[in-house]
Parts: sequence; structure tokens; C-alpha cells
Amino acid sequence: MDTRRRHRKFRQRCQSQALYIRPRRRYLDGVKILLVYPPFLDPRLDPEDIRHPPIGIHYVAAALQARGHAVDTLNRHERDTSPERWAGELRARRPRVIGFSILHANRWGGIELARVAKQVDPAVTTVFGGVGATHLWEHLLANFPEIDYVVLGEGEESFPALVECIERGDAPSAASLPGLALRRDGRPARTAAPRPVRELDALPMPARHVDLAHLALTRGCVSNCTFCGSPAFWGRRVRSHSAAYFVEQMACLRARGRRFVHVSDDTFTLDRGRVIEACRGIVARGLDIAWAAISRVDAVDEEVLAWMRRAGCVQVSYGVESGSAAIRRRLNKRIREPDVRRAFDLTQRYGILARAYFIYGCPGESRATIRETIELMRAIRPLAAVFYILDLFPGTALYADMKRRLKVNDDIWLERVEDIMYFETDPALSAEQVLEYGRMLREAFYRGLPDVVAALDPVDDPEFRALHADFFSRLAMTFDQGDYAGVEAIPDAPRLAEDLYRRALGCHPDARAFLGLGILGQKAGRYQDSADLLASGVSHFPDNEHLRMGLAVSLMHLGRFKDALASVERCSNQPQALQLAAACRQALR
Repeated sequence: MDTRRRHRKFRQRCQSQALYIRPRRRYLDGVKILLVYPPFLDPRLDPEDIRHPPIGIHYVAAALQARGHAVDTLNRHERDTSPERWAGELRARRPRVIGFSILHANRWGGIELARVAKQVDPAVTTVFGGVGATHLWEHLLANFPEIDYVVLGEGEESFPALVECIERGDAPSAASLPGLALRRDGRPARTAAPRPVRELDALPMPARHVDLAHLALTRGCVSNCTFCGSPAFWGRRVRSHSAAYFVEQMACLRARGRRFVHVSDDTFTLDRGRVIEACRGIVARGLDIAWAAISRVDAVDEEVLAWMRRAGCVQVSYGVESGSAAIRRRLNKRIREPDVRRAFDLTQRYGILARAYFIYGCPGESRATIRETIELMRAIRPLAAVFYILDLFPGTALYADMKRRLKVNDDIWLERVEDIMYFETDPALSAEQVLEYGRMLREAFYRGLPDVVAALDPVDDPEFRALHADFFSRLAMTFDQGDYAGVEAIPDAPRLAEDLYRRALGCHPDARAFLGLGILGQKAGRYQDSADLLASGVSHFPDNEHLRMGLAVSLMHLGRFKDALASVERCSNQPQALQLAAACRQALR
């Protein structure tokens, strides 16, 4: 137990509101279903990674709705999950079936919520699903009686079929449904392998029912990295929605007011023709939505990236993992260094922020391999980087190897931990070493950012000038007010922000750049310069209320209250504008 506590402290050193699907039609009388995204054990430095439920839970909800079932989807992340609060919620909702979306790191949250659910209503049926439950189905059913079923793999067909067995009062017939794990004679057992959904476009569209934070064009990955559970979950075949389905989902989200979405495919650009078709559709419909995607360095080219940028893509993340070719081989990360360099260069030439994923604390890791990673990082010049310690998760080849090496089984997960770090299983590595490797990587990345920014050389094409302005001003915001603003290791972040705002305006008028420079001028006490910049911004964007309010602030500091009042009177009745107007009127009395 002491080791696990140290592990959690080490992890912390390194590194909502409920969403309800509201039925739009009168449902048939039937089983009330609650789908839950459980809380995680450990806090995150960046909760954004886990704040939103996986898209799979919304697909299952849409499939249930299409078959006439009443369903609520509840996000328990970062909410009060005390047993008393949860029990009260269950008494109010009175669900007959509760499904839990398990990503492995939140499995204990799911277990605890299921335990309370059984105490409130012993007749309730509890079902675990998702990648974490799929890879640990036998362990979960053997050790936790509060779990009745596990859905294996995709749930859009098997979960509604299970619900309908329960609705008919014919739970025993669930034993013949494919894609389930359950108990037979008190022992964990599984049914036939789940049937993959062949026609993804035949699935009901979740975005028509709920505001999603994630979208996906494809399911599956052709790669076979040893640290990743995707191959075992999806199989190494990739299935795709049509471009039209993907664009329609994005249009639904934009109509709901969403301005940004994550595209969570393992490799979004695998089918370049389909990606270009989708991007053309987004442009043709004028959706004006920003999005981020994930790809491989050997699966992008200039044409694809150009279309992605036209369609609103602002970031692409690539798994680089390590600068050491030997470590990449151990991870079965089959990429070539020239492809890494080319992908990062092309991505940022088209005004898309290229983000690198790195993994450290790997088999064979040393100061020499960390230096190789730093050298590669300097060569590819990522504008963002995420550094992960190598974790061992069920369903991965590295996890299977660990069980063989250490002669352990899945019961290691009876301890209340989210994960196991590879270095904990390798006597050649220590926590102190791995902490030092992480420090080296992060320090090198942050200190190198000024040179990375200076080297940016976007493609010289009039079509992309406004998009380049957007790119530079977005990047400036990260140094001004965003992730990099408070990082002491970055030399002179405010100057970088100002230079980037000015580069943006050198490409094309940009409201964000005008506002950013105006506020920087206010902070420095240069109110006349600030007022001139913001007035120029208002001349280009007369309906932009942020620019008008910023201009009013600068004018008030200059004693020009009448002009300031004229600026904010064009704003809507939002609190800040009303406060500024009241202050101006008071000064003019």
C-alpha cells in the first residue's frame, strides 16, 4: 500500500456538469437506462484530457433512443460523487439498467458507483463497457459482484439487445447474445465474439441529440504499437463513416453553437481521399468550426494538410514517442525519421500547430536515449509537446510481456491504482531516473520554443494569409494567456506573444491579434498605442464586442469618456459592457 501511495505522488509530480440526452419524441414504455462516465482516481494537471465522455457512450445512447428506449447520459467527471449524493440521484431517476463507460483509469469510480447502485436497488442491472472493461472482463466479473455484465468491444448492437432481454424479463437469453461477458454457474464467461458494425453510417447520429466534444471519421488502427490497446479492441482493420456523415455531424454541432471539436481517430488521415472529401464538404457548407486531429507522420502530405487547414483544422498531434530508433523498435513504432521531419515541417507551413507525443521511461531508456529525443525534438520543432511516462495497460503487448516476466495475473488491479508504470517493473530504471528524464525533456522543449517560433515559415500563398493570421494569433494567445504564459522556463513569453500578434497582422487583419496587442499595451501603460490599435481593429471588425470594450478601457484611461461610451453602447447588454457604460456616464456628469 505504501508503494502505491508513493506511486500516486510520483504520478502527480509528473504530470461538469451533467450532460443529458433529452428525448425528442415520445418513448415507448420500457426500461429506463442511465449511461454514466465515472470519475477517475487521480487528479490531472490538464483535466481537459478526461473532461468529456468518450464518443462511444453517445453512440450507444443514440442506438438505444433509435430503438425506443428512454436514456440519460451522465458525466460524473469532476462532480460530487459522494455515496450519499449518488444514491439520492439514483432514487430520483430510478434507472433499471446502468451502463458505465470504463477507460481503465476510471474503473474504480465505476465499481464504487455500481456498488452504491446495488445498495439503493438490488434489482438494478449494472453493465460495464469500453476499452478498460473489454480487456479486464474476467477480472471484473470474478472480483466485483456489483457488476452484472460486461459489453465487449462496440456496444451499439449488443447493449440494446441486452436491454431488450431485460425488458422482456428474459435475462437468461442474454447468454446467447454475441459480444457479452457474464457469469455462468457463478464463474465469468463470455459469449461469441462481438460483430463489428459493418456500415458505420447506419448508426444513429449522436450529434443530433447532444453537444459532443469529440467526433470520429474512422474506427480502428492498422498499426500495432506495443503500448497501445487499440489493436486488441478494434482489430487491425479500419472502418470509416462516409465523408458526408462526418460533415453532417460537424454541422449539427456547429448549429448548436460549438466552435471547437476534437477529432479522435487513431489516424484521421489514413484515407486521404475521404479526408479531402470531408474537408471540401466543411468548406462548401461554410461551417466555421475549428478542430484538432491525430495522425501519423507517414500518413500526411501537402494536399491533405492544405485541405484540412482550409476546413478549420488548427492542430495535428503525431506520435513520435522517442528519438531513439532502438526504443521505437521496442515500441513497434514503425516510423522513419525523415517522415517525422517532413510531417512537422509541412504541418506548420500550412498554419496548423504540430503537436508531438513523446513517451519516456521505456525499455532501454538512458540519458543517451533522452538526448537523442531532445535532438530530434530540436530538429522537428514542435509547437506543443506532451510527455508521457510509459504505462502498462491491459490489452497491450507490453502488459502481456510484464505478466510473463513478473509471473503475475490481472489480480494486480485489485489495488486502487489507475495504472502501472513500466519503470516500476524494470530494475534497470528508478523513479529518480525517470523524473530526471522528464525534467530534461520538458526543459529542453520550453527553452527551445523561442527558436521554434522564430523559425516558423508559413507557405507564401494569398489564399492562406487570413488562415496564417489566425494561426499566429492563436499561438500568441498560448504565450499571452494560455498554457505557456506562466512557464518560467520559457524565455520572455510576453515578447513572444507580442511578436506573434504582429506577425498575424502582417499576414491579414485579425480580431484576436488586434485585441491581444491592445491588451498588452494596456498592461504596459501605453494607452494611446493601445487605443490606436483597438480602433484599427474596430474599423475592420465593427461588430466585435471584445474589441469595442477593450477600446473603451483604453479611452477611459486617456480621459476620453464620451468616445469610450460611444464604443460600448454598440455592445449587447452583457455585464462588462454595462459596467463600462455606467462608469463612463458617471465620469461625464
